[in-house]
Formats: sequence, C-alpha cells, structure tokens
Amino acid sequence: MMASTIFRSIQNHPLLLYQTAFFRRKNGVFYCTMKSTEAQTATQEKQKPPLPKIMKQTKTSDKFSKDYEAVIGIETHVQLNTLTKAFCGCPYNYGSPPNTSVCPICMGLPGALPVLNSKVIELAVKVGLALNSKLSLNSKFDRKQYFYPDLPKGYQISQFDVPIASGGYIDLDLPVEFGGGHRRFGITRVHMEEDAGKLLHSENGSYSQVDLNRAGVPLLEIVSEPDMRTGIEAAEYAAELQRLVRYLGVSNGNMQEGSLRCDVNVSIRPIGQAQFGTKVEIKNLNSFSSVSRAIDFEISRQVLLHSQGQGDQITQETRLWEEGAQKTVTMRKKEGLADYRYFPEPDLPGVILTKEYVNSILDSLPELPEVKRRRYEKMGLSMQDVLFLANDVNVAEYFDATIAKGADVKLAANWIMGDIAAYMKNEKLTINEIKLIPQELAELIASIKGGTISGKIGKEILFELLAKGGTVKGLIKEKDLVQIVDPVEIEKIVDKVLSENPKQLEQYRGGKTKLQGYFAGQVMKLSKGKANPGLLNKILLEKLNAQS
Repeated sequence: MMASTIFRSIQNHPLLLYQTAFFRRKNGVFYCTMKSTEAQTATQEKQKPPLPKIMKQTKTSDKFSKDYEAVIGIETHVQLNTLTKAFCGCPYNYGSPPNTSVCPICMGLPGALPVLNSKVIELAVKVGLALNSKLSLNSKFDRKQYFYPDLPKGYQISQFDVPIASGGYIDLDLPVEFGGGHRRFGITRVHMEEDAGKLLHSENGSYSQVDLNRAGVPLLEIVSEPDMRTGIEAAEYAAELQRLVRYLGVSNGNMQEGSLRCDVNVSIRPIGQAQFGTKVEIKNLNSFSSVSRAIDFEISRQVLLHSQGQGDQITQETRLWEEGAQKTVTMRKKEGLADYRYFPEPDLPGVILTKEYVNSILDSLPELPEVKRRRYEKMGLSMQDVLFLANDVNVAEYFDATIAKGADVKLAANWIMGDIAAYMKNEKLTINEIKLIPQELAELIASIKGGTISGKIGKEILFELLAKGGTVKGLIKEKDLVQIVDPVEIEKIVDKVLSENPKQLEQYRGGKTKLQGYFAGQVMKLSKGKANPGLLNKILLEKLNAQS
C-alpha cells in the first residue's frame, strides 16, 4: 500500500524538491529533502576569480613538466539503444518531461523485482567483440551499494568481479595536426549496469530537483588501461569509442545528451618511475575538447604541487571540470571498493552465453572504423581523407555507395569533403538529409570526367541536386548544358571574342600575356560555360599567337 501511494505521488508531483536534510510528511506521503552540496560547491568555486591562478599555474609547471609523465585512463559510460530500460518495461526518450517514464521497478520501491532486458546482453556482446575482448560465457550481476539522491534503491545493479568482457584493445589513428601515427590502447573490462537518475540544480544552488526518467536505463561501462599520456590521446580514444558504438548501432553516442559520458583518471609520476602516482578522477566532461583541456589542466596542477614539494596534497578524489573557469574543482573524496560493499544481485539469474549465440553476433558485425580506414588507405587516399570519410558512419556509407557505382575514388572523396560538406554545414543537414543520392554523384563525376559537362557546370548543378534532387542527365538535358566539344563551334566563339576586344588583343600581343585568362573567361561567358576548357585554351592560344 505504501509503495503504491509513493508511486502515485511521484506521478502526480513529478519533481521532488531537495532543500534540507530531513523527512516530512504531507497528506500521508513522505518527502525526502536535502541540500545540494554539489551545486553549492560549484557555486562557491564560481565566485573565485580563476584566470590569474590558471595562468600562473601553467607558466610555473611548464618548467617541470619535462620531468614528469602523465598516466591516464578513461571510464566511458555508453547508453544503449534499447526500446525499454534494463530491468523494466519503461521507455526512455531524451527530453521527456521529468518523472514521466518511471515505474516501481526503476524507482526501487519495495517488492518490485527486476527482469533483465535481453537486448542489453546482445549489445554488450557486440561491443565486447568489436573491442577484441575475451567474453565471459558465464557472468553475473552485482549490487554496488552507495547513497545518492537520484539513486532511489540505495544501490546500483552492475557487474563486479565477472564482467561480460575483458582484456581487449582498440586501434586508432591520430590526426595529422596532432602528430599523426597509429595508437593501440588496452581495454581492461566492459560491464553492464543501470544508470541513476538526474539532479537538476537550481540557479542559486539552494536546492536540487530529482528526475528519475533515466534511472534504470541500460549502460555499458568501458574501462581502459592506463595507456594514455596526453589529453589529445585521451580525447581521440573517446572519439574512437564514439565512432565504434555508432558503427555498431548500439548507441547514438551523443555526449550532449549524456549518451556517452567520460570520467578520466589522471596521475603523474617522475620519468622512469614504474609506480603510479595518486589517481584523481575528473567528471562533468561533455565534449572531447573538454576531455583534452581538463586533463592538460590537471596534469599542470599536479606537476605544480610536486614542484613545490606538496605532492602529498594530491589525494584520491573526484573533481569536476568547470568549463567556464577552465579548471577542475574538488567534488568529493573518492570511495574505495570496500565502500561499495559489492555482493551478487539476488534478484537476477546469471548470464550464460552459448558459443553459437556469440558466433551469430560476430557474423553480424559491420565493417568497423579501423578496418574501414585501412581499406581506404589501400585505395590511395591520404590520411586526412581517410579520417574525414571514416569519422561518420553515414558519410562512409555514402562514399562507399558512390564508388560502388563506378565513381573515381579520389574525385568522389574530393566532392564529399569539399562542396557537399560545405553545403551540409551551411544548411545544418546530415548526409542522409541531402537530396543528392550516391548514384547521381557518381553520374555527375562521370559526366565531368567524360567531357559531357565542364567542371564549372558540374558545380552549378551540384547545388540544385543537393537541394532539390533529380538526375544529372535530366538536368543536363533540361538546361541544355552539354559541353561544346566541336572545335569548329569553339573556334567561331573565340573569333567573335577576339574581334570584339581589339584593344585587349593588341595589349596581349604587346606582351601582356596574362590577358589570356580574360579572353578565356569571355569565351566561357559567351558559350554559357559549355565550351570544353581544354579545346578552348588550345584554340585560343593558336589564335592569340597567330600574328605575334
């Protein structure tokens, strides 16, 4: 009766306000309220002038940074694309009104029992295989005990000593502007768990509101080995994970929605020392650039403390990244494993995988980013081209479909990376939203390469195809755009232009040879851009130099 009453109350009052630390009873229902210490800490830190400190810290620590090495690992939470939550039938849609996708199970009400969503297992196996990990054919769920206002059960269903996958790796290519080269980073483990809810802090930090829509949403936590040494490497690792989960279709990977969240662990040690330093965790990173900048700041902060003989002040803690102040601030002291009091989840059976099930998923995996990059390299594309085309799975599919229709590989890459990418950026469209289909891009490239139309005409009709669709052949016929390749016809146009510009002709023959471009432009204008450029320039030069 009490559980039913509480659930109905949540539905009728979507946001419970947390202000002071006590329970109160109203109309037969208990409300828990507490101060938002996290919000207060952030508010207090914002009141301090941060920039002078950052500038001083960076300048001082730069002198000593060559003596220290950073050790960086990342814990990445990936929200899975399932229709319902991990252990109940509630849907999750980003942006839904607070507390409208909740039930007694995801709210942790007494007597409510979880039932595992089998899709979570399938997607976890996909990621484990894609990360070259060893799968556990027999794994289990565990309870991770801790209190947090948006974790109504007081524990999180997760995996502890037997994760579904472990011991893998991921390969990536660093962009040329960051030094280039291949990197391989180890993956310690991949495990399944449920998400907590979300706290919505008031502007003045005096109270927080709790939205439980996200409670129970399925997550994969991917834990890297501490193999990264710079903020750039860490950011590129996180970006590669985002590419991977999007290629697999297991998550949209949108950081701004919280579908992919990174917590980084940073420590420093003197060059040559094998033992790790004290690890500091950084949260609240909502972009890859934030990952890089937060790590670089934290390395600088720790180096400065060591250089001043205050290395013992670096404690194992969780810090927040403040984007506005561009610095990390203390959030809370880090819990240890003993604090979580893990034990096997009694309400869920073990997860048993058969080899046939695993093999069926292995056979269904798409071509992954690393394999695609190597294939593009073998086609003769530069690393800059490769990284652009393989970055977005939809762009890669569009490129593959274009060259499958016979388009020249380099020309197709140039069109997609150049005019098409610029159009998408200006119009704020994805490649799936443009009207130009791959078959017609291949036809456009073939029409230019075969001499049916000029490159200039090709560019003009490209934007009409992007905005309105249609066919290349149809537009060429409709607008009478077929390139003039008859030398006699081009010669007539050249003669006409020369006769109408006697002054410029005299100047050209007097030594101003740069006027050739002027004449070529006039011929193109008169031919409405249809004159074949090669023939035009050949005939024009012959005429210009005939009497010189």
